[in-house]
Amino acid sequence: MPQIHDFMKKYFYLLMTVILFISCTEDVKFNNPAFQGLKDNSFWRAQSYNAYTTTNGDFIIESALGFEKVTFKMPYPTQKTYILGIDNTTTVMYSNSLPAQSEQFTTGENRGSGHIIVTEFNTETKTISGTFKFKAINEDKGNLEKPEINFTEGVFYKIPVNITANY
Repeated sequence: MPQIHDFMKKYFYLLMTVILFISCTEDVKFNNPAFQGLKDNSFWRAQSYNAYTTTNGDFIIESALGFEKVTFKMPYPTQKTYILGIDNTTTVMYSNSLPAQSEQFTTGENRGSGHIIVTEFNTETKTISGTFKFKAINEDKGNLEKPEINFTEGVFYKIPVNITANY
C-alpha cells in the first residue's frame, strides 16, 4: 500500500509542477530598437526612428510619433556626453506639425539645456544607443502659454544608423 501512496504523491507533484509552469508563461515584448522618454511628464514613445550622417558631417538622430518629431544633431558620435545649450554644434529640436498645434522648440547656443549621452555606437551592427534629457525653448517667443518643452528619462536604444546617407 505505501508504494501506491508514494506513486500518487510523485504524480501529484509532477502534475502541480507542470500546471505551475504553464500558468507562469507570458508574452514578453522587447523594445528593440526604441526611442522614448517623458515629454512634460507624460510617456512619449516614437513609432519611427533613424540615424544618419549628412554631407557636411553632422550626425542626425530622428524620431517621430505621428505629427511630433524629435531631432538630435551632433558631431560624428563617440561614447561620451554631449551638453546642450552651449553651442550650435549639438542641438535638439522638437516639432509638432499638426496644423492646430504647430510649434517648434530648440536648443542651441545659450538656448535650452540638457544632455545626450551616447553609451554605444556600434559600427558593426550600425546602431546607436544612449540616454537624453533636455529643455528646449519655443521658437515663438510670443507664446507665453508654452515657452518650453521638457524631455526627461529619455532613452534611445539600437537605433539603426545609415552611415552613408547623403542628406
